[in-house]
Amino acid sequence: MHRFFEQLSSRIAAPFMGEGSRNSKVWHCRCGQSLFFRNSQCLACSAALGYQPLQSRLSSLQPGPQVESWQLDADPQAGLFRRCANLDTPAACNWLLPVHGPSALCLACRLNHTIPDLSISENHERWRQVEIAKRRLVAQLIGLGLQIIPKTQDEDAGLAFDFVGIDLKGKPPTTGHSNGLITLDIKEADDAHREQVRVQMHEPYRTLLGHFRHEVGHYYWDQLIANSHWLEAFRSLFGDERASYAEALERHYQQGAPGDWQQSYVSAYATMHPWEDWAETWAHYLHMMDAVDTALDFGMSAREMDFDYQPFPLNTLYDPEHPGGTAFLSFVNAWIELAGMLNELSRSMGQADFYPFVLPAPVIAKLHFIHLVIQQEGGRADEVMKDH
Repeated sequence: MHRFFEQLSSRIAAPFMGEGSRNSKVWHCRCGQSLFFRNSQCLACSAALGYQPLQSRLSSLQPGPQVESWQLDADPQAGLFRRCANLDTPAACNWLLPVHGPSALCLACRLNHTIPDLSISENHERWRQVEIAKRRLVAQLIGLGLQIIPKTQDEDAGLAFDFVGIDLKGKPPTTGHSNGLITLDIKEADDAHREQVRVQMHEPYRTLLGHFRHEVGHYYWDQLIANSHWLEAFRSLFGDERASYAEALERHYQQGAPGDWQQSYVSAYATMHPWEDWAETWAHYLHMMDAVDTALDFGMSAREMDFDYQPFPLNTLYDPEHPGGTAFLSFVNAWIELAGMLNELSRSMGQADFYPFVLPAPVIAKLHFIHLVIQQEGGRADEVMKDH
């Protein structure tokens, strides 16, 4: 299950492979109705649905032999499951967990340290939107083979989320990451508020999922780069993270990004500090992986379009001699072609570009570095799964 990139690469090479040869973003109910990631009930036959995260599949459910137990129509031999206790809350979680597990909450919901104040009526919908984005993040991390440890299980190495509003003094929270705790101002779930902040911050886009992918990048820097054999290579590529973060932050907001930032960075904010360069590039890697995966699931390919993009050569990569280099470049080129097509579709509707970024050669090297780090971690996760 953790060989995600190998599967993706084969689909890029042959994008119209049969459904049985790959994972899917579209599943089917026992009645034949198409099902999507966030669904908890079939709109055609009202069957109960559940998402099984370790197998990356959504299935219609049959009641099991035990109270509140369920079996998968997609795989009746997979065992018995229970539905997450947050199903009937505003979070509307559709994930499954083993029926005899120690918790009534799924893995994604166990990451919550603080949920919004539900005595505020607006927070019901805000929490639902936040959880939809977080579940997509967690599902992708699982698919990539990255280890996810709730802070309740390991305070030092674990991950947790605070979804909070203004404090008693009227001060709003600051979105960010600290020692595995990701904090989000719950008002970010309001489209109007988020757009206002985007304009104020001169950002080309701002989404809940983008927030999560960026902030979790900081978490995985701590887990995968700090004190690892990757650290010196990180410094040579992204810069020395030991530089004062506070000074870098102040300088960025006073002076802005360098005028030539687009030649070496994926975004203006990435220029602020090596940690932010890593987190921004990490988020784009996750964007690219998920979007290409989804496009292939729907049979979308820009391969036949005449975009006349100059493909990146192997020497663009962080490790040009890596045996997987050609496959990674195929993925990057597939993404660039797809983004070009989707940008034109957005423009045809009078909308902003789907992907308002340009990827220069130095960013390709950074993306490849992140790819190799994740591939190594995913390989270890495969070994752990085999041992258990």
